[in-house]
Amino acid sequence: MKLIGPFKQIVTLRNLPLRGKLSDDQLEIMTDGGLLIKEGKIEKVDSFQNLKEQFPNVEIEKIEGVQICLPAFVDSHTHICFGGNRANDFAMRNAGKTYLEIAETGGGIWSSVQHTRSANEEELLKTTLERINFLISLGITTIEIKSGYGLDAENELKMLRVIKKAQTFTKATLVPTCLAAHLKPRDFEGSSQEYLQFILDEILPKVKEENLAKRVDIFIEKSAFLPEESKEFLLKAKELGFEITVHADQFTSGSSRIAVEVGAKSADHLEATIDEDIEFLAQSETVATALPGASLGLGEKFTPARKILDAGGILAIASDWNPGSAPMGNLIAQASILATFEKLSTAEVLAGITFRSAFALSLEDRGTLDKGKKADFVTFKTDNFQNVLYHQGSLKAEAVYIDGEKTA
Repeated sequence: MKLIGPFKQIVTLRNLPLRGKLSDDQLEIMTDGGLLIKEGKIEKVDSFQNLKEQFPNVEIEKIEGVQICLPAFVDSHTHICFGGNRANDFAMRNAGKTYLEIAETGGGIWSSVQHTRSANEEELLKTTLERINFLISLGITTIEIKSGYGLDAENELKMLRVIKKAQTFTKATLVPTCLAAHLKPRDFEGSSQEYLQFILDEILPKVKEENLAKRVDIFIEKSAFLPEESKEFLLKAKELGFEITVHADQFTSGSSRIAVEVGAKSADHLEATIDEDIEFLAQSETVATALPGASLGLGEKFTPARKILDAGGILAIASDWNPGSAPMGNLIAQASILATFEKLSTAEVLAGITFRSAFALSLEDRGTLDKGKKADFVTFKTDNFQNVLYHQGSLKAEAVYIDGEKTA
């Protein structure tokens, strides 16, 4: 066993509800605390002095200076396996060009598809690991990563193999998701329904055979796949044994209802969700995932996070890091900004990037500092945990621990 501390504050996030609004006075804040770690899990959280007295022979990792400790963060929606760069898209969008105009000049998702297809596995692995390491430096130790820039059997499988290989080079937990249903590729000869059937027949069986992903995603939108064909696809993916998640209500409303109806683990985006659908979503077990990075990247309104929480929903917050609409990648900055616009308490934000986000990935063994939980946590050199969000991402993590061990 090992005792790590003392910390000026430990914010455990334990004993908080999975759903609904939270006030900051519900937070357990332990002063001068310590973490007792055993075999990569938390054995006990208590005052550092008490733990020293109870376990006089324990190995001690002394924390120098004034630091606070939080559960490590969970980014439950990213697209960080990709080739190329779409800085020109961002510049054109800010200059007033429409999505269609950008696509017609060779930009948009299809640009990322072409770059990703042309990249070999070694190139994709290198850049994906660089992004993973950046996220770890922010205190994020669990990262969902989608495919979706291959859009054919060869390249979708290539992306998922890269993500699987990346797991062997990092101590962070990577959660791969097959997003072959990102949109119908330009070079597919057939209808969108036929492309979805192609995914079911030709891609998902190989994903399952090689154990490349246990989750399937689809983008339901006028520019991608229509509601009814998407619903049929999701139900068939479930029959194949996949957990499902949905890109829902980004520009038009209605698809979050489909996510609930098919039992999706999460409905992500929700910028266009209407009040009636908020109530429907909030009464379900489907996690509502806000992606403020996409709102910032596109200049669109934010997910109605306040309304979702007030209605009793489960709110997670993720970065959506991708080369087009959400290139920032800084979950802490995005969550802090979302809090300002949606009037979220610090407790609600921290829950949204820890245990509630972990629930969206079916990983309920992490996200709080409590006995038996995975010993993933992050420290900051400050005397007040509120400074993490107050500085909107500019206060950098002092140390990041995975399974109780400090990362390099």
